Amino acid sequence: MTLMKILIVDDEPAIVDTLAYALAANGFETESCGLGGEALAVAKAGDHAFVILDVGLPDMSGFDVCRELRKKSGVPILFLTARAEEVDRIVGLELGADDYVSKPFSPRELVSRVRAILRRTHGREEAPSPAATAASSTFRVDREGMRIACQGQWLNLTRYEYLLLACLLEHPSRVYSRAALMDKVWTDAEETEERTVDTHIKTLRVKLRAALPERDPIVTHRGLGYSIDP
Repeated sequence: MTLMKILIVDDEPAIVDTLAYALAANGFETESCGLGGEALAVAKAGDHAFVILDVGLPDMSGFDVCRELRKKSGVPILFLTARAEEVDRIVGLELGADDYVSKPFSPRELVSRVRAILRRTHGREEAPSPAATAASSTFRVDREGMRIACQGQWLNLTRYEYLLLACLLEHPSRVYSRAALMDKVWTDAEETEERTVDTHIKTLRVKLRAALPERDPIVTHRGLGYSIDP
């Protein structure tokens, strides 16, 4: 059986070794490089299932690497950073990253996040299984697999996009304030600001538009928050 290959882009050998060991122990194959330019060249091969990308690379920003990768590839990307400022987190997610982990981190938690993202993004063209929870005739939520199908196709969602959409689908037509969504979705990101909700609503709408070009199921209630009309 072919192992999924993960590209680790970081210039700190200790971090690369730690990640490579943890990922190999969980059945992944790894490849690593320490420069952004090198990462772009390596990624052209197109056989990586995932990219773990450090923001602070010696030759170029990890954000720039992500921006270039997103021009040609939808490969899942998880950012590593020594900076946990909100502006960094928002910029990374707006560029199309799937998740964001600050250093120092737990290798076990990081591997769990990689697995969760791969469950959501791999096999998204498959038909939803009968075990998936039906949220409506349009959406189906597979909570065990942490993924959501729209019109019979799995959506390619980041971690927080999945959690946000799943929250809205729990109680269709209920209006959630930004503060309520922060409490339910960003439970492990205490310093995150409420504008992050608007950023993720924006990216969710783009992805839903591809599956539902005729309408926008997310409803904005000015001064109140958001709801979903499934």
